[in-house]
Amino acid sequence: MTTEATPAQPASADVKQPGPTPRELLERLQEISPAFKECRPLALRIDKAVMERFPDVDKKVVRTAMRMHTGSTRYLKALEKATHRYDLDGNPDAELTDEHRAHAAQTLKERFAEVAKRKREQQKAEAERQRAEQAEQRKAEKLQQLMQKFGSR
Repeated sequence: MTTEATPAQPASADVKQPGPTPRELLERLQEISPAFKECRPLALRIDKAVMERFPDVDKKVVRTAMRMHTGSTRYLKALEKATHRYDLDGNPDAELTDEHRAHAAQTLKERFAEVAKRKREQQKAEAERQRAEQAEQRKAEKLQQLMQKFGSR
């Protein structure tokens, strides 16, 4: 079986070229949009406006980028304190409901509680490791003392 090199075929209209990653899209949005740059609460359904501005970007990439942005601690903190939502151009779009602010506050509370729990568990595991290490060291010292006491006879 021989493998022959085939000439490079031109990209057809059917084949989509790889677009930006969600992180790259967020960086582009931060460059062009005050709402993203200043991490303001976004207008509902802003993903449609993003897709209109970036028609070459896959819908899944847009949704992933929006999930990353709106799930960030910085965004949730801004959402918790804000009174309005903003469009891509940074203009106020709609009032922010108390329900949305409360949800952001609850999400932050749960996130911080989880971080604190993990930190406590790590500290507990570290303390247990140190106790076991100290017990092993005491055991080795006792054994050494016994060897010195009874080994010379």
